[in-house]
Amino acid sequence: MAQTKRVLVVDDHPVVRRGLRAMLEGESWVSEVLEASTVADAVREAVAGQADVVAMDFALPDGDGIEATRRILAARPAARIVMLTMTDDHDVVLKALNAGAAGFVVKDDDPDVVIDALRTAGNGGVVLGPSITATVLGGMNRGTARELPPPFDKLTPREREIMSHLLTGEPNAEIAKHLTISEKTIRNQLTAVFAKIGVTDRTQAVLRARDVGMAAAH
Repeated sequence: MAQTKRVLVVDDHPVVRRGLRAMLEGESWVSEVLEASTVADAVREAVAGQADVVAMDFALPDGDGIEATRRILAARPAARIVMLTMTDDHDVVLKALNAGAAGFVVKDDDPDVVIDALRTAGNGGVVLGPSITATVLGGMNRGTARELPPPFDKLTPREREIMSHLLTGEPNAEIAKHLTISEKTIRNQLTAVFAKIGVTDRTQAVLRARDVGMAAAH
């Protein structure tokens, strides 16, 4: 029988921590579930509790999950850390992986995907959630996207990808299906896009994107 793992859940929202704890406590490979809500608590619990696997949120009250990942791995190199956040921003994903994270999944992913990612990381694997793989590969293959003029140069690779689908006239549900993320995430990211480029709706966004030569998705 495989050795069981101690799992640390780091998130500043109690509901998220308790929900993930409830799921993990039903897993045969988990021996104990620890909790932390800040970077400082995460480092302390990871070391004192000898955590084998860490589910790490990105936004924390006293820092971020990337900083916490670096500090935990400096103190406990054997720990396997999976980022579990609301963002699938390409730059955040790469920074987390460069900091030593063994995986990255978003909270919108199916709960089974999240649990499987933690188990895989605990067994020595590296895992990216369904929406993250497309984000990383898309960013790597889009070198010319950064040449867009202001304010479009402020868009993240994922936001540019969503805009390219917007230019085809696709509704949010269809864009979500193409990018394998939730429709709610699409709505949230479009709100961020509109704010960055100074528009209030889809029509204005499309007109401005066409003006700067942004290409539609194929």
